[in-house]
Formats: sequence, structure tokens, C-alpha cells
Amino acid sequence: MNLLIDPNVAYLILVIGFILGVLALFTPGTGFLEVGVLIAIGFAGYAVYTLPINLWALILLVVGVAPFLLALRKYKRWILLIPAVASIVVGSVFLFRVDSGAPAIHPALATVVSIIAVGLLWIIARKGIEALKMTPAQDLSILIGKTGEARTDIHYEGTIYVGGEEWTARSQEPIRKGALARVTGREGLLLLVEPVKDKQ
Repeated sequence: MNLLIDPNVAYLILVIGFILGVLALFTPGTGFLEVGVLIAIGFAGYAVYTLPINLWALILLVVGVAPFLLALRKYKRWILLIPAVASIVVGSVFLFRVDSGAPAIHPALATVVSIIAVGLLWIIARKGIEALKMTPAQDLSILIGKTGEARTDIHYEGTIYVGGEEWTARSQEPIRKGALARVTGREGLLLLVEPVKDKQ
């Protein structure tokens, strides 16, 4: 854990965690990205607890997540990504400080990582928003009422195989991997499903 006391390492882990978190939003149900996010958050949380920080930067970092999620999930507007990405980058760069109050992150590292992070976050988010706004190439309403197999555990989100393809699915009730699930509706390219209570 001594390595995490280095603010430059903690900064890298924090940025990687954000990027993995954004990727996890667009590939739900795999589990690998979610585990990576949890590990990064754990390490970054330890560093925030251990190292001196700027409280205003932590607040900016946390607040920056809100417009990002709104841009991706609710409004599907890329313009909201600008303040979100800016606050996340500035908040992460200035989060850790030395005792004098100056930023603890090496300027060259902050510059390179910020450029890469902004580019990746922008590309991932823009492509994700475009995908969410696309009209389906086929009529997904024909899948409503059909039964498929859960390819992952589905609680709020996961993956189901139905109609000859794998689809992202959401269920209010937990559905275990391999169980049968019935399609009850859809939201864009996301299928709403429920567990099959019997095998009639």
C-alpha cells in the first residue's frame, strides 16, 4: 500500500477508474469492468484518506459525475459532456496536494494523462450517446412476448439471448445466468424482461 501514498500513482488509478466506469456503463453485465472500477475506487479512496487533498477539488470531482451521467443516461446530449469532462479532469489533477498547498501531481504526467483521458472519455461518451439515439435497424417489438436465455445474471441490467441474438436486458427481479426470461417490453435497444415462473 506504500505505493498508493505516491500521489502520482493515486492520480493514475483514479483516472483509470473513471475511464473503466464509463466503459462499464456501455457494456453492462460483463462483470470485469465493474470489478476493475471497484478496485480502482478502493485504492483511490485509500489514497484520498491517507494523502493531503484539496477539498474543493474533491467536490468538483464528485459534482462532475452528475452532468456526465445526465448526458449519457437521461438527456443523451453531448453538450453536457463538456462541463463534466472539464470538472473531472481539473478535480483529479488538483485533488492531491503537498503540504504547501501546491498540486502534488507532476505537471508532465498531469498533461499527458489529461489529454489521453479527455480523448478517451469524449470518444466513448459521444459514441455511446450516438448509439443510444439510434433507431433500431429492425422492429424489436416482435421480440415482446418471446422467451430467451439469460447469458449473464440479470438484475437491473445484463444480457439475454433471444431471437437469435444477444441483447442488453433489464429486469426488476433477479434472473440467474442460464435461466429462462420473457421479454415484456423495450426501451430503445434495451429489452425489458421478467423471469419465467414455469416452463409451460
